[in-house]
Amino acid sequence: VQLQASGGGLVQPGGSLRLSCAASGSGYSIKVWSWYRQAPGKQRELVAEIHRGGNTKYTDSVKGRFTISRDNAKDTVYLQMSNLKPEDTAVYYCNLDSDFPMRHDYWGQGTLVTVSS
Repeated sequence: VQLQASGGGLVQPGGSLRLSCAASGSGYSIKVWSWYRQAPGKQRELVAEIHRGGNTKYTDSVKGRFTISRDNAKDTVYLQMSNLKPEDTAVYYCNLDSDFPMRHDYWGQGTLVTVSS
């Protein structure tokens, strides 16, 4: 299973970006899609997740600004980011939590988001 993330870049404060992450391969079943981020000098943190049933969760700092969604037909997850702030600058990683044939985590390669004027 491979995850390909895309959509990062440089954006001004207040701007928007949409990240995408597509899964390819076989032998998995998506239990949870998640986006994490890691800023320079900081630990990786969970940003948002969407469960198989559609439930979503967000870290407090992005609530009301970020939206996680998915396209089940394409095995793709998205992170729509709006009203971006300099503190959102980080490398963003997608994560696929599969529960078939056994529990396993898959990670994308990371995409850099830089929020700066």
